[in-house]
Amino acid sequence: MRFLDIGDIIGLVALAIPIIAIIGGITAGIVRTLGQQRLAELAHKERIAALERGVDPSKLAPVPALEYSHGFGVGPYTPLRRAHGLLIGGLVTFISGIMIGLFLYFMETEKNAWAVGLIPAGIGIALLLSAGLVWPRGGANGGTGSSGSAPR
Repeated sequence: MRFLDIGDIIGLVALAIPIIAIIGGITAGIVRTLGQQRLAELAHKERIAALERGVDPSKLAPVPALEYSHGFGVGPYTPLRRAHGLLIGGLVTFISGIMIGLFLYFMETEKNAWAVGLIPAGIGIALLLSAGLVWPRGGANGGTGSSGSAPR
């Protein structure tokens, strides 16, 4: 009969950490959505009860609006915010790929190990291109208040 050695346990823990993080993130999103829905439901019930008692509707507090934002609770979602997120993500991923490639090149573990850095660098370039594509171009809907042109 074979027992788990310490290497097997460390491998299981290393695999369990991202799985737990993903499940926790999904659970937090579900709990937040259910909480918002319950709050809106209670506000509507309270409003209906007040109307049934004969309270003037103009004197009632407004019904809280459900906030379906990006999930971080920091300001409204805008096209400029999306473009900034893609720009920052693209820069970080591209530079990380270059640094990984340089690290592996100078470590000389294998002859072409540096090419692994091309994967995140390529993803970073794709994110930068998508940031340029979705950047608001001005106008009534997506204007930034300035020229609205893409970053240079």
